Amino acid sequence: MTKKNLNFDFSAKNVVVTGGARGIGLQIVRQFLESGAMVSIWEFSAESLEVAKAELSSFGAKVHFQQVDVSKFASVEAAASALPFAVDILVNNAGITRDKSLAKMTVEDFESVIDTNLNGVFYCTKALLPKFADSPNKRIISISSVVALYGNFGQTNYVAAKAGVIGMTKTWARELSRKGFTANAVAPGFTMTPMVEAMPADARKAVEDKIPAGRWGRPSDIANACLFLASDEASYISGTVISVDGALVV
Repeated sequence: MTKKNLNFDFSAKNVVVTGGARGIGLQIVRQFLESGAMVSIWEFSAESLEVAKAELSSFGAKVHFQQVDVSKFASVEAAASALPFAVDILVNNAGITRDKSLAKMTVEDFESVIDTNLNGVFYCTKALLPKFADSPNKRIISISSVVALYGNFGQTNYVAAKAGVIGMTKTWARELSRKGFTANAVAPGFTMTPMVEAMPADARKAVEDKIPAGRWGRPSDIANACLFLASDEASYISGTVISVDGALVV
């Protein structure tokens, strides 16, 4: 069942969403667009960008597409220079996984996840900082994970990166608050995406049984948290981590 989006008005706002062409990122983009925002999607996969262009065609010039490798600062700088607008809201969502136990994880497995999931958040925020609009309501929202709060087997690289995102978020909240910024993180729990939907039903049920709320999260649950943190109603919330996980971690 599709639920109605929260009734926020972002008609005067410009948003950048990294990793915005699929999964949770695409839902975040869609809900910002439906709330009136202008959105730039930064995405590594050219194929995913083309699919997103078709899915979001009804929004016309309100959506901008840019192929970006967030793990490379030069690519991020070029994308920042090509932006057609000043930024009000940045959502650092791009991420990858290379899950293996510590004994089997290679240095390349570790570095590739750190490069995208941690360095990428730093690169995008650093490059876009001077591109933000001159306003008292600037927003930096970074997608972390509940595993950053409690660890997870086989995810040394992912947990390290997502925990680092929380640390950077708290630091930016302190550094940038007097310049009109809030900086917050959203920590999703188990969320139903197309990749998860492809899992065997019994495997999905086994995960669901661990969630106190009794269901998987929806991409819209994560997007709703992002829209709230981006809104004027959240202007006094900064340096926090909102877990969207159905009470998985309490």
